[in-house]
Amino acid sequence: MQDPEGPARHEQPSPGKEPDERTKPFGGRVLWLVGILLLLGLLRLFEPDSQLAGLQDWISALGPWAPFAFVLIYLFASIAALPGSVLSILAGVLFGSLWGVIWVSLASTLSAGVCFLLARYFARGLVESRLRQRPLFRKLDALTAQNGVLVVAIARLAPVFPYALVNYGFGLTRVPFWSYLLTSWICMLPGTVVYVIGADAFKQMLAGGSVPWELVGLTLAMLPLLYLLGRFASRSLSKVDKSDKR
Repeated sequence: MQDPEGPARHEQPSPGKEPDERTKPFGGRVLWLVGILLLLGLLRLFEPDSQLAGLQDWISALGPWAPFAFVLIYLFASIAALPGSVLSILAGVLFGSLWGVIWVSLASTLSAGVCFLLARYFARGLVESRLRQRPLFRKLDALTAQNGVLVVAIARLAPVFPYALVNYGFGLTRVPFWSYLLTSWICMLPGTVVYVIGADAFKQMLAGGSVPWELVGLTLAMLPLLYLLGRFASRSLSKVDKSDKR
């Protein structure tokens, strides 16, 4: 009987035969976000106020169930391994900066925990069969065996491991659940703030015609921080990887 808490077996690929699995640089994520926000700005040319108001009216009609519906949608999207960034932007539009950050933070942390538990206890064989072929998972598995929570933090901050790989992948490792969950929550917050507040700023600009400079300034101030965190995490990952190979 397989021990759900036991380490996943390390399969060493043959030298020179490992697929070249490359990931987007951190700047690519920032540019992707900027592109989304610029698209929202261009929508002003088509006077989307009525559509935006209609969407907000629909959310308002749900009353106290609106946040619950959003969290549930986010959860199912994460289980399906869909990116949560679009939903984070939507939360900024629908709930504003403060509550948007709160609901996205809750939804992303809950989703991270559910996917972790699914991989560890309920769908281990299925998840393992899907991830075992990926070189990035083998690297994640090997690094986590020695460095645990540090690798969780690095994986959340560095643009190296895809979101779904992190959520499910750590469930196959020895990382304690609560340590994983707390670290994930803290390290996902900076990105959440950028997506949500940036979307809220553009929504206010579209709806009111004036630029909410305080929100724009906060978003622009967070982008360098997010970039530096990603760079730091990427370098830390390289150091951890080198130390494990000694």
